[in-house]
Amino acid sequence: MKILLTIILVQFFSIVTVHAQTVHLSVAASMTDAFKEIISVFSTAHPKAQLQPNFASSGSLAKQIEQGAPADFYVSANPKWMKYLVGNKIITPESNHVFAYNKLVFIGEKQIAASSLKSLLDLQRIALGSPGSVPAGQYAKQAMENVGIYAELAEKKKLIMAKDVRQALMYADRGEVDGAFVYSTDALLATKAQVLFVVPQELYDRVAYPMALTVSGATNEIARAFYQYMDTPEAKKILTKYGFEPAQ
Repeated sequence: MKILLTIILVQFFSIVTVHAQTVHLSVAASMTDAFKEIISVFSTAHPKAQLQPNFASSGSLAKQIEQGAPADFYVSANPKWMKYLVGNKIITPESNHVFAYNKLVFIGEKQIAASSLKSLLDLQRIALGSPGSVPAGQYAKQAMENVGIYAELAEKKKLIMAKDVRQALMYADRGEVDGAFVYSTDALLATKAQVLFVVPQELYDRVAYPMALTVSGATNEIARAFYQYMDTPEAKKILTKYGFEPAQ
C-alpha cells in the first residue's frame, strides 16, 4: 500500500512540475516563422520548458483568450486587440509594449498590372485578411479607404476575404487571385508572387506588434523568462532575420 501511495505521489508531483513548465503562446500569424525559431533557441537554453504556440489572426486569438483558451503570452499585429484584452482585465497592463514593426505591401505574379492602389480598380480578385479580425486586412482597408477605392471594390465583389494574412499570401502565390495585401515579411515567403508595390505608409497606421503577459502568465516563471527573452539582442536578431524591425 505504501509503495502504491509513493508511486501515485511521484506521478502527481511530476504532472504538477510539467504543468508549471508549460507556456501557452498566442501569436499573430504573421510572426509564425520568426517565433518558431525564437521558441527553438529559447527551448535550447530551457530544456524543461514546454512552449505551446497557437498561431492565428490577432482578433481570433483575442476572442479565444477571452473565452478561456489557455494563454500565458500574447502577441498582436496591432494595438487594438491588445487594448481589448487589457480592457477585459485579461492582460497585465504593465507588461504591454510594442516590440516590433512591419510594412504593408501588395503582391501578385509579375505579369499583373498593378503599381499603385488606384490600379487595383482594374483587377478582378484581390485578397486581404478579413478586416474584422485580421490586422493586415484592417490596414489594407484603411489605405484603400484613404484613396477612395474600398467601397467600389467591395460593391463589385472584387475583395476576397482571408482568415489571416498567411491565407491571403497563399491565394496570391497560387495565382487564385490577382494579388493580395500582406506584410513585407510574408512576401519573403512567396515562391511565385512578388511585391508589386509598397503601400505608402502615410495611408495607414504604422504596423506595430505589442506583446504582453496574461494574468495567468504573470505567475508562470517560464512565461516571464520567455517574455524577458523577447527583448534580448538574440531575439531581436532573429526578428530582423525574418524582416521585422525590432523596437528600440
